[in-house]
Amino acid sequence: MLKPKVRIGPRHPRLAAWGYELTRRLGEASLARRGLHKVSGEVGQRAIARVRERLQRGETIYIAGLACPGTHNTGVALVEVSQKDGPRLIVNNEEERFSGNKHTNEFPQRALDDMRNVLQRMGRDIGDIAAFVTTWDYPALLAMLIRTSLEEAPASLKLLRAPIAPAINLRQMDQVRRLSRKLGRMYGLGEQVPLICMPHHDNHAWYSFTASPFAQTREPVAIAVLDGTGDVGSVSLYVAENGEMKQLYCNESLFDSLGAFYTVVSSSQGGWTWLSSEGRYMGAAAWGDMNRATNPYYARLKNVLQLGPNGTVQLNRAMANWYADPADHPYHAALIDVLGPPLRPDQLWNPDAVLRVEDINHRPDTKDRLDKAAATQLVFEDAMVHVIDHLLRVTGTDRLVLTGGVALNALGNMRLLEHFNEAWFERAQQRRTRLHMWIPPVPGDPGVPIGAAWLFAHMAGAPRGAPLSHAFYCGLAPSHADIAAALQSDGVASTGIGNVATPAGRDAIADLMAHAVAQGGVIAIYQGAAETGPRALGHRSILANPCDPDVRERLNERVKYREAIRPLAPMATLEAAREYFALEDGASDDDYNAYNYMVLTAHSRPQARDRIPAVVHADGTGRIQIVRENDDPLTYAYLKALGRRIGVEMSVNTSFNVAGPIAQTPAQAMDTLRRSRGLDAVVLVADDGTAYAAWHGGERDSGRFTNWYAEWKKARG
Repeated sequence: MLKPKVRIGPRHPRLAAWGYELTRRLGEASLARRGLHKVSGEVGQRAIARVRERLQRGETIYIAGLACPGTHNTGVALVEVSQKDGPRLIVNNEEERFSGNKHTNEFPQRALDDMRNVLQRMGRDIGDIAAFVTTWDYPALLAMLIRTSLEEAPASLKLLRAPIAPAINLRQMDQVRRLSRKLGRMYGLGEQVPLICMPHHDNHAWYSFTASPFAQTREPVAIAVLDGTGDVGSVSLYVAENGEMKQLYCNESLFDSLGAFYTVVSSSQGGWTWLSSEGRYMGAAAWGDMNRATNPYYARLKNVLQLGPNGTVQLNRAMANWYADPADHPYHAALIDVLGPPLRPDQLWNPDAVLRVEDINHRPDTKDRLDKAAATQLVFEDAMVHVIDHLLRVTGTDRLVLTGGVALNALGNMRLLEHFNEAWFERAQQRRTRLHMWIPPVPGDPGVPIGAAWLFAHMAGAPRGAPLSHAFYCGLAPSHADIAAALQSDGVASTGIGNVATPAGRDAIADLMAHAVAQGGVIAIYQGAAETGPRALGHRSILANPCDPDVRERLNERVKYREAIRPLAPMATLEAAREYFALEDGASDDDYNAYNYMVLTAHSRPQARDRIPAVVHADGTGRIQIVRENDDPLTYAYLKALGRRIGVEMSVNTSFNVAGPIAQTPAQAMDTLRRSRGLDAVVLVADDGTAYAAWHGGERDSGRFTNWYAEWKKARG
């Protein structure tokens, strides 16, 4: 086998550096005239000083973190801050939930309007917000995009007019220039609203650290932001000590990126678009050969990422071409020789191109395609381990906060806990310990608006605040009137089923849900504010029986209409989670808090595959969520009731959506019910505790739920 060619670093580093510096200087001045100011500049520092003075006077102030158009996942977070309690998250509204456009880069109009409704319920208004901060340092981001477009000129000049990364391109930056004026005119806040630009990776890092169980520890805490891209680079490493955070390293590259590697390969090999491909490909990897010694693609594919000294990861530009043409021609000949030609953009979502495990028996290349997915996951994990190995050595700590979009790879996260065990620490740090790791509920960009507001509050002298215990912050809890209106829509039948405001009422409704699920039902739960981020955690969830071996196929085919390749997640009480899964000691801080958010997989125990087959993936793992009574009383009561009926305090949990964002409003919940023929019923809980059940009405009524409901009422007398 010929040794592969290697080329790392850009072809024109001096030209790129010149372009970066010139664009940064011009961009700072130009954007400042349009109301966007760097936090380190004069306007940013004055804003910090004003907030500090108000906090010192004992005032409670509000900061809005804004994920602006021009990048994906726009939205807004509202944080309440006091000198006594520090920052407290009020809402974290994702625009996609209100618009229905997944990963949208639209102006977050609906998210802002909902935030205003929240403020008005509190006796405030949008004019009471002390500062608006953005999730990107826009002058730096603009400069990086120009630098990246010049690095491989003339080939890379195409990036000036084409997407460089998911939902980020230079042509969309024009929306950012109009943002300050648009916000001011829309809400009567003046001709321009000063927007303070916060560094993207600093936002990721500070929020993730202060929300973690490690925020109060005396010893250093390592923080790794592994991302598709930030506004300066794609890998940033930090250490937090004595309440302060210091950046140790940033790779200052968009394409020396773990996230870009996984995104491009998963899309061009799996057949899905960017931002939709990564989770699917991770699921596909479990069906392939995950052994480095026997996987037929791993040994050659690993040359795409060059693992260098001091934890560096660099793209081999002799194999990959996504530094110049990520969408149309992402591979050079050497990578085509390994993986075959990439799928073209016009082939994505084509049934003949999408990777599906149901094709194993009748499509000869499907096993090879699954092995390629496994090889991609293995190479990705190698790079993760390489970066974290260096970070733990230089910081000398055993505590790690992992964040950024890459941290959504739950399988890779588990590998880190396995790799950095007692033996590693004996060798590397000469002490008896193991890695303790925490990942926030929202490690990707939907969590960055929180981070921007949280970091700004810290800069103004606010204390860190309490760690997060859940992720139910998107939008308002549904009102009684909104639910009642939604239940009048065509094709829906409904009935009131009680009130969860009292323990007895809550337990009764939980028992009804458990009764239906134990009978083979598929039930959605819709309650409270929605979860922030891509994971449903019991507020917008579809529930089913984990003991039923046919559930995974039925949910994927008849409820979610998605690939059979996709696993289902186990939702469990802590006791059930420990009984059926090998929870890592390294995730045990704060009573296994790291398993609360479906960001970690765990190996199942020997009895699990036979007992709970629906939630054990092809590789014997489950992306588990532990539910606590204090965080979510109704879902916890449902798990306890299900345990009494099926013998396991565990449920299938998948997000309450069909081919779109998670249902945000009652009307969206009913639309999702109508579009999902395999969903038996939805339990909706209003903000006053009133609960309803809705199911398919008229000719579509199978009678399943009404029969279960009648049986349940009769049994209770």
